[in-house]
Amino acid sequence: MSYQGYKELLVEQQGKLLVAKFNNPKKKNCINRFAYQEMTRVLTEVNDDEGVTILVFTGVGDIFTAGNDLSQSSKSDDIDAFFKQSNATFKAMVLSFVNCRKIVLALVNGPAIGIGATIVGLCDVAWCSETAYFYTPFTKLGLVPEGGSSYMLPLILGRSKASEVLLLNEPLSAQEAYQFNFVSRIFKASELESLIWPKLRQYSELPTNSLLQGKRLIKEGFVENLIKANEAECKQLLQQFQHPEFFQAIMDFASRKNKAKL
Repeated sequence: MSYQGYKELLVEQQGKLLVAKFNNPKKKNCINRFAYQEMTRVLTEVNDDEGVTILVFTGVGDIFTAGNDLSQSSKSDDIDAFFKQSNATFKAMVLSFVNCRKIVLALVNGPAIGIGATIVGLCDVAWCSETAYFYTPFTKLGLVPEGGSSYMLPLILGRSKASEVLLLNEPLSAQEAYQFNFVSRIFKASELESLIWPKLRQYSELPTNSLLQGKRLIKEGFVENLIKANEAECKQLLQQFQHPEFFQAIMDFASRKNKAKL
């Protein structure tokens, strides 16, 4: 299969590995709605590619992704329609993680913020660099947990730590992420070419049917609850978009951005 036409992601097949890189370095690899659509596309297309066993998400440069591009809404003439369309696009992206039959691995090469952090919880395997941290400032923005995180993070981290991260805006360091089983390996940047990528290529050569059936069995225990969480989160997010707290947060963000340019 030829993975052509991607603009927001760099998509490259390396043997049985498919690598998708967040590619917006001027904005710290922020994700706009077109990038969400491309994430959905690659997660869907790879299902039909018998030549790929593992899909790897990582970022260009030294950052994974700074999350949602908050500047998008200012470019819309119909803000209500924009939020509804964006919400539907986002919901489909999360479902594409849920429905992906191939092994999905997050190779977190630096800071992972907002959706950058929560999609890690949607992946089958997550490794991070020493410089990585995970930060979900949802309540600072007048929002709620998303990306299935209201279900997956308490499941992975435990309720107390998950609430610190999702509600109280406490960042999760690389060491804490490892301690709380959010990632299963911490790597040094110098190890990427000598150790990490060779290890991933080795994994990709494991028997395909065994990998896929094993993943299916592991998911069966929680996938229904994850789908319900995504549904509930997206429904609540639409309501939050109309709340004064969110509008104030967006104005504060724009003000800080303008001051930074001075």
